[in-house]
Amino acid sequence: MKKDFDKEEIIQHVSTLLQEIPTSMEIVKDDSKKQQRFLYLARHMVEKAIKKDALLVSDDGRGIAIFFKMDGQGDSFWSELIQDLKLAIHVTGLKKGLKALKSQKFVKQQRPSEGEFLYCWFWGILPDARGNTSDKTPYKMKDEMYRIAKAMQLPIYAETRIRKVSIAYRRYGFEVLKEWKHPSGDTMYFLRYTPPKTDSN
Repeated sequence: MKKDFDKEEIIQHVSTLLQEIPTSMEIVKDDSKKQQRFLYLARHMVEKAIKKDALLVSDDGRGIAIFFKMDGQGDSFWSELIQDLKLAIHVTGLKKGLKALKSQKFVKQQRPSEGEFLYCWFWGILPDARGNTSDKTPYKMKDEMYRIAKAMQLPIYAETRIRKVSIAYRRYGFEVLKEWKHPSGDTMYFLRYTPPKTDSN
């Protein structure tokens, strides 16, 4: 994974990718400042990931993941976003923020309430780097996440409301733990990957 990335470039990429994700499209206020709002949200996410050493950037810079080590007592990151007044002002608006907070409470409940685990909060690949061959960015990023999970002997949890993304996760070895009818009307998939045991286990 790339270590000498340009933070501003990564923020721009995350801002672009967020505009494909149903949850972020729902929480970002739709007005004349929409692009600035996505950029503000992306900056918040990337800076938080850097601070917690949770940012993964592919070697070609076209794939970005935010991959936290968590325990069951930790706050939901989306909930934390909504509760931050500055984000409510700059990103969601209070009405959208409160609505999103309600569904995020259910989402958080689907993850472990105790013990450590890895949580894939965000994973996006820019369109020109998407593909199915083994030399492509998604596979390399998946391999890095699996390497971390195996080294730490911790499961990875993720959720998505994009069906083709849930299929990709399953192809990569995740199992679907639950399908939930989201208040928006679409289906949210809750997934988990369990790493193989190491020789010492």
